[in-house]
Amino acid sequence: MVCEAFLPLLRERPAASLLNVASMGAFVPAPGQSLYGASKAAVKLLTEGLYAELRGTPVAVTLVFPGAVGTDIAAHSGAAVPGRDASDSDLAAGMTTSVEAARQVVEAIERGTFRVRIGRDARMLDLLSRAAPRRAIELVARKMASLLSQRST
Repeated sequence: MVCEAFLPLLRERPAASLLNVASMGAFVPAPGQSLYGASKAAVKLLTEGLYAELRGTPVAVTLVFPGAVGTDIAAHSGAAVPGRDASDSDLAAGMTTSVEAARQVVEAIERGTFRVRIGRDARMLDLLSRAAPRRAIELVARKMASLLSQRST
């Protein structure tokens, strides 16, 4: 694992940062993306474990949960709607620009922030998944079903 390879070097520095990127898929499962979600949940748990292990060392640990960021990832996710792209106002509304997402990541590293949720969607799904996990799962399942049904028409 890359973390294991670099940790000895990071520990020797007066200050260092380790950052891992998970996903909203770590909060709740999305139908058809169970393996992806499980891998992102593993990234979450790995990073939380590293945080616990590295407390008291010069290594700050940051875990990022990006929501919808203005990239081409949606076009390759299987949930894209034909005839529409991220520039459509109803899909782009609420998306975080890649520049803004990068700014938030850099700021988190500079501040030593442990957990970063990028975008309103990531913040809301995180809160909902903790307060009402079953409801969060059902919400995502309905949204994915809606997107997939639009795709097949």
